[in-house]
Amino acid sequence: METADPDPVWETIRAEVAEDTQKEPLLASFLYAVVLNHHTLDDALSFQLAAKLGSSTLTEVSLRDLIDAAFTGDPTIGEAVRADIRAVRTRDPACRQYCTPLLHFKGFHAIQAHRVAHYYWRQGREALALFLQSRISEVFGVDIHPAACLGRGLLMDHATGVVIGETSIVGDDVSLLHHVTLGGTGKTVGDRHPKVGNGVLISVGASVLGNVHIGEGAKVAAHAVVLTDVPPHMTVAGVPARIIGHPKSEQPALEMDHHIEAASDDGSL
Repeated sequence: METADPDPVWETIRAEVAEDTQKEPLLASFLYAVVLNHHTLDDALSFQLAAKLGSSTLTEVSLRDLIDAAFTGDPTIGEAVRADIRAVRTRDPACRQYCTPLLHFKGFHAIQAHRVAHYYWRQGREALALFLQSRISEVFGVDIHPAACLGRGLLMDHATGVVIGETSIVGDDVSLLHHVTLGGTGKTVGDRHPKVGNGVLISVGASVLGNVHIGEGAKVAAHAVVLTDVPPHMTVAGVPARIIGHPKSEQPALEMDHHIEAASDDGSL
């Protein structure tokens, strides 16, 4: 008889939730429904997303079938889910358990729901993908076009007001805070949205507009408006944004350090 491959993230989540049911009996039915009644993380996430996104137009049962089919059709979604959970647990000091993103964090939920919408966009089922985008926006306050390509190991902290446009590409190990916009300028068509490299940190309220490239390991300061390319491992701030220094680490998204190491008086780094 074959046994399932070990899944340390799922095993940790189940152990945490089992302990929490003892500590907080009033939540036992919720914790069983979302976690303990399921055999895999994929099943639990499917249940959770369907419960949150189901509607009279597309019921929870039908939506769960669609989510399960996406997870089965593209195993890389499950790999990304686990990388995202690790990212949240590692980078967000408010996250003290691996189960917390699955149970409570809408940024995590929005990313995983987008992965399902993106799967159906790539399958040519654009009407369904756009419907899912609309529901994700309504429920989670996050608007990600289903054609946008997201990497793995992502943290979308708080998530409220995040907008990611159709031709955006976001690399691996990126951290985005609330009210971040990866948008177009409103004047162009075609490939018109930002490309964000690995390990980038984009802080609160920042806007990156147009088909600009944010180099690997760069940092975008809070409320910056980025209209031109940002070289790798540089920090930009201001409106419009300009280079003002460089991050202290190679991948600022992992450190979540918003301090700025400024350039010298002559503008050199």
